[in-house]
Amino acid sequence: MAWNVLVLGGGFAGFTAARRLERRVPHQAAKVTLVNDVNFMLYTPLLPGAAGGTLEPRHVVVPLREELRSSELLLGHVTGADPSRKVVNVQTAGGGKEELPYDQLLVALGSTSRTPPIPGLKEHAIGFKTLSEAIALRNRVVHAMEQAEHVEGEDARRALLSFVVVGAGYAGLEGIAEMQDFASDVVDLYPRCRMTGLRFTLVEARERVMGEIPAQLAEYATAELRRRGIEVRTSTTVKQVAADSLELSSGEVIPTRTVCWTAGVKPHPVVSRLGLPLTDDGRIDTDRFCQVAGFSDVWAVGDAAAVPDPARRGQPSPPTAQHALRQAKVAADNLAGALGNGRRRPFRYRTLGVFVDMGRHQAVASTVGIKWRGFPAWFLARSYHLALMPGTKRKLRLVVDWTVGLVFGRDASELGQLGHPPALDRSNVPSMDEAPGLDEGDFLQERTAGGTPTERPSGDGPQIDAESKSG
Repeated sequence: MAWNVLVLGGGFAGFTAARRLERRVPHQAAKVTLVNDVNFMLYTPLLPGAAGGTLEPRHVVVPLREELRSSELLLGHVTGADPSRKVVNVQTAGGGKEELPYDQLLVALGSTSRTPPIPGLKEHAIGFKTLSEAIALRNRVVHAMEQAEHVEGEDARRALLSFVVVGAGYAGLEGIAEMQDFASDVVDLYPRCRMTGLRFTLVEARERVMGEIPAQLAEYATAELRRRGIEVRTSTTVKQVAADSLELSSGEVIPTRTVCWTAGVKPHPVVSRLGLPLTDDGRIDTDRFCQVAGFSDVWAVGDAAAVPDPARRGQPSPPTAQHALRQAKVAADNLAGALGNGRRRPFRYRTLGVFVDMGRHQAVASTVGIKWRGFPAWFLARSYHLALMPGTKRKLRLVVDWTVGLVFGRDASELGQLGHPPALDRSNVPSMDEAPGLDEGDFLQERTAGGTPTERPSGDGPQIDAESKSG
């Protein structure tokens, strides 16, 4: 009888582990099943490009069924597990509930946005971890300019044309750079918006942006953002968020209708329902072999796992894709060894480099101790992500998108209705006058299809940032 191997999560870590198992375990010896909530892996370093219109959204995802050769894909949400019985509970895409048995389990469920108890944050902010959030953010920027063209009040127009990103890590810095670049390209199509001007603000609680990179590179990145007119507020936190404003710890109130939250991640909530030992920060407790403490048949990698960091003794590995990819390979090899020769190897990876793409042919990078900035860093960053994108077909599509963007610029369409078709019978749709409970912000949120995001079970894949969040 073939062994049952379950992989939970289909992002960088889960996808990499499944593909590694296909090569390490004979097909007739083990059945590998990958459970994920969507049928694709999101290559999140390219998420800002999709949000900014330089990349077609379909080109930053990898269809799992195309890239997995022999593994089975089960579309659904993991709802819990019982390690004593060696089963995982899953709610399938069709709404049914299944209990999946396993002989070996690999958990790579990733993370979700960490949302501290800031008044109004969950109600009025939008995240930047999923493809739907990225496209919703782009739609909101476009629709805000459309609205501002016809708003008479100067204060209301300024709030519509002000955009705030909270969190100056990889996602926040790359995201605001790409969105500001996009808005600057299309604002000439909006005369009144051009006269009023756009305002972009980056808020960071730490003393500088990008604490993960050398200080010199962080200073260069900050100077580049400010050169573009982006306001950078360091050593500053958010006090509260309202529908039309944001209050900072400094007492400053920024009129804005758009707040993007990228400040930190936490393990996926379902991790706490798997019956596995957890660390103080909610991650799964594992050893240096990626094996869960106290279990010989359970492995964990990525954001959800506290795999010891070889570079920082006594601390878990940082939630980066570089670490997740290497952890996935180590865990897959050790899992295959548990089914065969019993050999194991520890996780020994140390960060080799970082890349921060800020668009406009500008970036900062650090590779094996060498610091890069400007165009060379931008070229290295794009080359690196192109090399890591699975599949020749996907690589070619990225090259075509980037080339077309250089020649023809960005598209300014607002596509908030994609995936949200109107009712077939629209005769009963209320107008603004007939719906006093709705304001213009509610209509904006409806049109952008994601104005007030809700946390959903995510699996591993679509919720990761390849440099700052692993999955």
